[in-house]
Amino acid sequence: MPTEDLLTAWTALLHRCGATDDPEPYGRELLRRWSDPRRRYHTTEHLRAVLHHVDALAGHAADADTVRLAAWFHDAVYRPDRTENEERSAALAVRALTAAGLPAERVAEVERLVLLTVGHDPAPGDRDGEVLCDADLAVLGGTPEAYAAYAAAVREEYAFVPEPDFRTGRAAVLRHLLALPALYRTPDAHRRLAATARTNLTTELEQLGED
Repeated sequence: MPTEDLLTAWTALLHRCGATDDPEPYGRELLRRWSDPRRRYHTTEHLRAVLHHVDALAGHAADADTVRLAAWFHDAVYRPDRTENEERSAALAVRALTAAGLPAERVAEVERLVLLTVGHDPAPGDRDGEVLCDADLAVLGGTPEAYAAYAAAVREEYAFVPEPDFRTGRAAVLRHLLALPALYRTPDAHRRLAATARTNLTTELEQLGED
């Protein structure tokens, strides 16, 4: 799918956030990463969806543009066969946004927000963290068909993992999500998505035979 709309949105975002260098090359590099053909779920469509949900929840954020920056970077580095993807993504954000000339305080906040997506458990009152995590997890609250497509795409990304090992690892992820104090922290996302997301997660766990 064409990504020029994303590049346009990125360029406008960087200008609003105080970039002193041309943001377009940084945007094209990010889109190259998100467009890696080995990705099946963590694609430009996931990026687009997260940005859409951030927009929908922006009224809850303390600084919606900083959340948008974090959304751009939260899965910019993604390799299913290695760990610390979030940490690597946060480090990339620091390098790229510093080079673009953004203020250090904003860069540090983007780094912090990206790292929150390791566990999706923002502290109470962390409004920007709540928006980013809710936007990232919004897929869990989709229709059964949409959720099944998401789960299938995740499995494709981990095609190199033997089925028994995948089932065990995936079940651990689902249990972690179900054990969070709340799947969604913003009032709007909680109202719209929480019940359906819990049903979807529980159903997948049952299908894995790991309930």
